[in-house]
Amino acid sequence: MWTPTADEIKKTHIQQALESHHLDSYEQLHADSVRNWESFWQSMIAQFKVRFFKSPAATADISQGIERISWLPGAELNIAASALESREPELKAIEFQRPNGSRESWSYAELNQKSRQVAEGLKRLGLQKGDAIAIDMMMTVESVAIYLGIILMGGVVVSIADSFPAEEIAKRLRISNAKLIFTQDFLLRGEKTFPLFERIVAANSPPAIVLSLREKGTVSLRSGDLFWSEFLPQEELKEAAKCLAEDPINILFSSGTTGDPKAIPWNHTIPIKAASDAFWHHNLQEGDIVCWPTNLGWMMGPWLIFASLLNRCTIALFEGSPLEREFCEFVADSRVTMLGVVPSLVKNWRKNKLLEAVDWSNIKCFSSTGEASSPEDYTWLMSAGQKPNVTKPILEYCGGTEIGGAYISSALTKPNEPSIFNAKVMGVDFVVLNDLGHPCSQGEVGEVFLKTPSMGLSTRLLNRDHHKIYFEGCPKGLRRHGDRLRILGSERYCSDGRADNTMNLGGIKTSSAEIEAALRGIPEILEVAAVGVPPKAGGPDQLILYVVLKQPSDLIELQGKCQKSLSANLNPLFRIHEVRLLEHLPRTASNKVMHRELRDRARC
Repeated sequence: MWTPTADEIKKTHIQQALESHHLDSYEQLHADSVRNWESFWQSMIAQFKVRFFKSPAATADISQGIERISWLPGAELNIAASALESREPELKAIEFQRPNGSRESWSYAELNQKSRQVAEGLKRLGLQKGDAIAIDMMMTVESVAIYLGIILMGGVVVSIADSFPAEEIAKRLRISNAKLIFTQDFLLRGEKTFPLFERIVAANSPPAIVLSLREKGTVSLRSGDLFWSEFLPQEELKEAAKCLAEDPINILFSSGTTGDPKAIPWNHTIPIKAASDAFWHHNLQEGDIVCWPTNLGWMMGPWLIFASLLNRCTIALFEGSPLEREFCEFVADSRVTMLGVVPSLVKNWRKNKLLEAVDWSNIKCFSSTGEASSPEDYTWLMSAGQKPNVTKPILEYCGGTEIGGAYISSALTKPNEPSIFNAKVMGVDFVVLNDLGHPCSQGEVGEVFLKTPSMGLSTRLLNRDHHKIYFEGCPKGLRRHGDRLRILGSERYCSDGRADNTMNLGGIKTSSAEIEAALRGIPEILEVAAVGVPPKAGGPDQLILYVVLKQPSDLIELQGKCQKSLSANLNPLFRIHEVRLLEHLPRTASNKVMHRELRDRARC
């Protein structure tokens, strides 16, 4: 366990707020943030110096009901401009290391300039406000400028993970109606390179702007495609597009339980939620250095950009694999103060002894998201790379794309235990209900329902019925989220997976339906059901397949075929833990596969 010292507590934004509001506990401060939610979010807007071209008429309009709340009605702004306009233009915005080991940095002024060049280049191509523009590439300094540049000119970023096969890329391009895509020729994974542009072509993408990992000309472009050097003008966009608060800035995708992934639009208010979480729970201070291995295809990529820049911090980017010793040395050399992790990454560091003789003493705290963590691995991480008898806290951070951040995390004013949440997130509240719809007591497990309103919560989906997914059948005033938590008492909780058929594999959210669809072409399989189950000792979900065979088959050979099909058709990062054979799948009276029963079997 990590216990904060009096000096560490004094330096937190939480303690400073407790003193200024004359409150005694974090729980009182949190209750005030949800009871007086309008003044809370106004204080966050002021804290991050969000600049308005036209001031809002109110904090929110709830005339259509909480479910259809409209934030900052009448306001005109551009959140990318607010993120880029530092009071100290020479403050370092990004520090990054190239694959060849060279190190560079961009100031806020330089990032602003490059982002405005991207915005100008898009306008010269004829792109207009509201157009969807995809990004499918590694998270690099250029990708950050591209992301912000799209928003500066009023465009909408379409987030696509660089690990997806062509079919999944095509789905997201189709759903978003993207007009252009930024990508790169090859991806770097350790010492190996893998083609990316050829997957973009196979997805029948719109015109592409291609950045070269190698020398320009190593791939053949289609008519209408451009290399990065041909696209980027010297001139900059002079004035950012004036947008309404509810205008979309980003389309992100989250796995649904059936069919296509849910398309979740973020608007100009969502980054305020992301930055608020980082301010209160990660205690980001101006000048902090934040590193979080992620990708713009997932919500933590955009989260990292806005949480860092609106808090006037430096983003540390490593253009390579975080599984390598070089990444651990980069964290040390960059003097990173807050490091984001996923549990599978920590397990790798520990197994391969990558932190031996590495100095991570500058880290103030870690934060973990994406999947359930292992207490054993995280007990190790708390002291890894530190001086003798020194530990650092690991903030569990749990929420989702449709929240714009988290609903549960930890407070740095309280003792921190590995794999345990100790605080509801500022500005958002929730209740844990059992199967009868009653609040859970200490020791019980139940489903999480959010209490609205909170800035950051989605209000629409592009390809789903938002009301049906999040509100239908819920008690009045509550919103379905789908996580399951165990109540440990004294505001302490631990994760118990999902109530629906989604799972987190290696920090990536997916669903039983997506995995099962990727395995349909295997001739030996009659039926298959996929479930994610954490190991008994705790930790990330393990993928277990329940299979009904058409004919007898060698189990090891079958698992190999399933792994190959899963990698080719859905995601090469997913790994099958076990294949189990059944004579038939358990089904409900309406013939639906009973995934929860299969999960319970797998836990035994």
